[in-house]
Amino acid sequence: MDTSFEEKSVWVQLVGLVVGLGSYLVVAGLMVSNGVSALPAFVPVFAVAIALVVAINIAGHVVAAVASQSVEADERDRLIACRAESQSSWILGVGVIGAIMALILSVSGVWVAHLLLISLFGSEVAKGALQIVHYRRGI
Repeated sequence: MDTSFEEKSVWVQLVGLVVGLGSYLVVAGLMVSNGVSALPAFVPVFAVAIALVVAINIAGHVVAAVASQSVEADERDRLIACRAESQSSWILGVGVIGAIMALILSVSGVWVAHLLLISLFGSEVAKGALQIVHYRRGI
């Protein structure tokens, strides 16, 4: 079965997020466990992770565009993206509420920032996974 450019794009984005931000979260976890508590210390690691996500996305989308006949999204692609977004956005909402609660409880800024990042990461990974499920199973 030939996959559309949009489905290939979702795969590329999902791989980029998991590799790039997943790597960041592993390194950041090690930094926190070693006692690093200043948020600026995480900025260079985060910048490298974002550069990795961008590089994977650029390379993957070039390959996907070359391998696809049509790169124009249709109504099915838009519906799948909309459904996946609505089904996964609660993860981000829970993370934001958790971060607000952490701020109220005077939790360290490093933990709050990473809670927000983890909730955004989880929401985006769930959205990508749901899009792939919707492409495979139909909507």
